[in-house]
Amino acid sequence: MSSQDTNPDAIDHSMPPPKAPPVVQSIAMDAPWRWLAAGWRDMWMRPGLSLGYGLVAVGTSAGLTALLIYLELFSLVLVLAAGFMLVGPLLAVGLYEMSRKLAKGESVTRKDVAFVSTAAPVQLAFIGVLLSLMLLAWIRIATLLFAIFFGVESIPPFEQFFPALILEPRGLALLVVGTLVGGAIATVVFATAVVSVPMLLERDIDAVTAIITSIRAVKENLGPMMLWAWLILVLTTFGIASLFVGLVVTFPLVGHATWHAYKDVIAPEAG
Repeated sequence: MSSQDTNPDAIDHSMPPPKAPPVVQSIAMDAPWRWLAAGWRDMWMRPGLSLGYGLVAVGTSAGLTALLIYLELFSLVLVLAAGFMLVGPLLAVGLYEMSRKLAKGESVTRKDVAFVSTAAPVQLAFIGVLLSLMLLAWIRIATLLFAIFFGVESIPPFEQFFPALILEPRGLALLVVGTLVGGAIATVVFATAVVSVPMLLERDIDAVTAIITSIRAVKENLGPMMLWAWLILVLTTFGIASLFVGLVVTFPLVGHATWHAYKDVIAPEAG
């Protein structure tokens, strides 16, 4: 028998050492403003690609809205607008890649943005499925809340539904409860994805580790991360409220800034 077989403390050098978990760094309260400034610079370094990315977001949103109008379900626009914020982190992967390449001084092409090569594609797809399930859960919860406050009647046209939502007691109750529930879901999604999605673009780690790291990043930097969540909400709400036109600028701005948020909060890999 070899000495390695007889010695229980012997190390099998043929196996690679386990990777150390990502390190969360402490950040200043004003860090989110710096991320926005860095994202703004990135956006205007390649304005055609960045604003083009925003145009795709606008076109998709407008197309879904037109479909809802055609199906006489325009009242669901508010639900889907909130849902846009849930899957937004995944939709911005191309913007993360653009900022990553710009930071390294590399050239960026349309192919790089449209067909992003990630370090952990399967793990990123897992998070994509998770975010999609949260979106479906939100839509289902919203329809259940409508049934609770308005009964089994079908969702009325928007011109009838909107006045009822803000003028009738049941509408106001639905608005308050729906906002609280939607805010809770959005908070979970933010903590889950704010760091994990850009991390899986760059690092070959598992999705669970990325999600846990993202939650730790929010927990250990609660003040600045809540400010960042508020800024994302304000910019995205403005983009949607402007009949989606504002998303041409606000969506790529938030996407680029999110990459800088990740690089600021998570320490570089050893070596």
